[in-house]
Amino acid sequence: MDQVIQITKDIKAGTIAPVYFLMGEEPYYIDKLSEFIEKNILTEEEKSFNQMVLYGRDVSMQEIISNAKRFPLMAERQVIIVKEAQELIRTIDQLDDYLEHLQPTTVLVFCYKYKTLDKRKKVYKNIQKKGVLYESKKLREYQIEAWLKRVISGKGYTIEPKASAMLVEFLGTDLSKIANELDKLTIILPKGSAITAEVVEHNIGISKDFNNFEMIKAIVDRDQLKAYKIAHYFAQNSKNNPLVLTLGLVYSYFSKLLLYHGLKDKSPANVVKNLKISQYGLKDYEIGFKNYPMRKVSQIISILKDIDLKNKGVGASALPQGDLLKEMLAKIFN
Repeated sequence: MDQVIQITKDIKAGTIAPVYFLMGEEPYYIDKLSEFIEKNILTEEEKSFNQMVLYGRDVSMQEIISNAKRFPLMAERQVIIVKEAQELIRTIDQLDDYLEHLQPTTVLVFCYKYKTLDKRKKVYKNIQKKGVLYESKKLREYQIEAWLKRVISGKGYTIEPKASAMLVEFLGTDLSKIANELDKLTIILPKGSAITAEVVEHNIGISKDFNNFEMIKAIVDRDQLKAYKIAHYFAQNSKNNPLVLTLGLVYSYFSKLLLYHGLKDKSPANVVKNLKISQYGLKDYEIGFKNYPMRKVSQIISILKDIDLKNKGVGASALPQGDLLKEMLAKIFN
């Protein structure tokens, strides 16, 4: 994120590199940076003759280099953006020749999604030396809350921790999907509003009471009535609440709770660091520590593995997901 901010600041200040190589598993910031370059380096009048967008599946490296070597028309620079540049993986090394003899009036941008260049290669080192190389890494689930807060704050809104958790559970860690949903909410809500669990429920269609976030909370609190109500809801809506997702999240919680038991230093900062959780999730581990001794946690992890095998039909005919979910709860609360 810091590098993204620095790249945009440099461009605004007129410090523009001849090559931008945007690569990595997370496409969100690759798209954002390429859009920023597309909109901000040339004026609208200059774009007609001096800005082009190419696609890696449709062009060769030689064609890209040929275009990059030409001079701008009635402008200081030309901008060439190569989207889906990962399609050029077999010939990307040909960029070396161009890097050795750069056209200083060309801004060449590669959007190399879902992959990264081999850091040992000459082309990687040359891009670092002559231009800007940015790697967009996937955020972990525990990092999403801070990212959400930062994005929402930049738009002039706030978001409740539960609303954040609901969005991550429903949308995963795909930043583009989350950003699209946030854009919808900010259109509806007045500036300065708080995005609450109720707002998410009414506008995105995620139940604030019947979701995996609430299921785990009910298990942590040993609230059997609430847990079985959610299990019943999941059984009636299995398409939107697959057992495999619930098992994965419950397993993740108890695996981290086992680590929590083993920590000598249970200070908040150390727990957050070692368990890789958000500050907001800390309370669930403090409560779980009291409600589930280490031996019981180990048993639960074995139970979850067994339920997962049954769900896959291993050793027996596949049982209805609702029945397996209830069996899971019965054994956890036993």
